Amino acid sequence: MADTRVVLAGLWVAVMLVYLWGDVLRIMAGDVQFGKLGGEQPAQVAWLGIAALMLIPIVMVVLNLVLPRDPIRWANIIIALVFFVMNLVTLPSYPPLYDKFLLVVSLVFNALTVWYAWNWAE
Repeated sequence: MADTRVVLAGLWVAVMLVYLWGDVLRIMAGDVQFGKLGGEQPAQVAWLGIAALMLIPIVMVVLNLVLPRDPIRWANIIIALVFFVMNLVTLPSYPPLYDKFLLVVSLVFNALTVWYAWNWAE
């Protein structure tokens, strides 16, 4: 079996790609207005917040490969749970079926991340 660090890094890559694929499908389906969120023009600080939030899975890939076991183990559990709850809460607000499907897939990846991190043997 692959090293737990590699599995966790791979799960974060998968989460990131699911989010990106959802964005691509929203653009292709015409479900977005460029420069707007929910029909409103957000402030630059909102875009900064979105950028920081979406950077987390990318940073987790790197941290899983370089940090010691104990801190990254807990970081995986906590951050994956935060993403799980965030996606679960926002699931009803995404009307397209493809969005709901991709969010459920990301929930599975987040749950697997928590499971692998929780069961990470020394």
